[in-house]
Amino acid sequence: MATVCEKLELDHKGVVIYGPRQSGKTILSKEIIARFGLKTLEINGDRTNYIDLISSRDLNKIKLFLSDYQMLFVDEAQRIPEIGINLKIILDNFPDLKVLVTGSSSLDLASKISEPLTGRTWTYRLFPISFLELSTTMSKIELLDNLEERLVYGSYPEIFSYNSFRQKQEYLQNVLDAYLYRDMVEFGDIKNSAKIKSLLKLIAFQVGSEVSLTELGNTLEISKDTVARYIDLLEKSYVIFRVKGFNRNLRKEVSKMDKIYFYDLGIRNILIDNLKSLSDRNDAGQLWENFLIIERMKRMAYRQTPASFYFWRTHTGAELDCVEEKDGGLCGFEFKWGKKIAKAPDSWGVSYPDSNFKCVNSENFLDFIL
Repeated sequence: MATVCEKLELDHKGVVIYGPRQSGKTILSKEIIARFGLKTLEINGDRTNYIDLISSRDLNKIKLFLSDYQMLFVDEAQRIPEIGINLKIILDNFPDLKVLVTGSSSLDLASKISEPLTGRTWTYRLFPISFLELSTTMSKIELLDNLEERLVYGSYPEIFSYNSFRQKQEYLQNVLDAYLYRDMVEFGDIKNSAKIKSLLKLIAFQVGSEVSLTELGNTLEISKDTVARYIDLLEKSYVIFRVKGFNRNLRKEVSKMDKIYFYDLGIRNILIDNLKSLSDRNDAGQLWENFLIIERMKRMAYRQTPASFYFWRTHTGAELDCVEEKDGGLCGFEFKWGKKIAKAPDSWGVSYPDSNFKCVNSENFLDFIL
């Protein structure tokens, strides 16, 4: 929050916060607004109030509209027609107005905000609660005790307020039914949302494995191109994200297929109707891999440390779960559930002699994600 406030305070630019629905963007924005204490006009894209005015390109109307305010907050902006163009007009003509925007999907924002607002906004991503955030109020022992909850029920802020299994199950099911597909169906022109749900379920079972679009298409009886389009929409809606294969040697390294992970494991698990404890399930390794990658991404994003993430596999079978490229350097990681230890494949050291390697398991994972 401090970084966003600094940008709003010092720059004549707006701030756009992307992230999944239910990840806390509105609550964070309200805290930012309260910290500034300015007279603020709040517009919610899910409601009809002020939509016509904020969608107008008439500068005189906009001036009458905003003249009494010091701050503008637009929530769920992707649902407002031509919002990018109109925010550009506002930022160009109201240099003293602080503008804060949120969006739960980059479907419309990507085309209607990003391009018109190039150079006019700072962009941030808000994820479900991270272990990095939890570490500010929890001890190491408390974090370790909290691990299974996060692997099974995920990290949406509201999930922390529920105690019973039934409450958590109902909440996750409601998120899945009421929010997850909403923007995709509306902005992605999806005529058969059942296919999207079936696709997501198939992906959920393949976490940690390379995903074949052709196989998914054959199973769902849709084309490979349609599968690719649906996956792109799911990614832009912050439901899943893709990790590509690391490839510097085309003859040896495999890179044609991606791995796909979930932003939140609670959503992944409710999709396959499995909220069992870790001792009663056979996919702990998959959950562990997904958890570590997304938590590492959160860490890098919140600490403003740019990094790129890949997996690595060769045609001979050597592989690493994660390759992190940062500041021109490479580090390979192998993820092991429990206390298992792994060594780097010999071919990794031969191919990339200046790289580093680390095995991340349940005994040292906090160093990796904090």
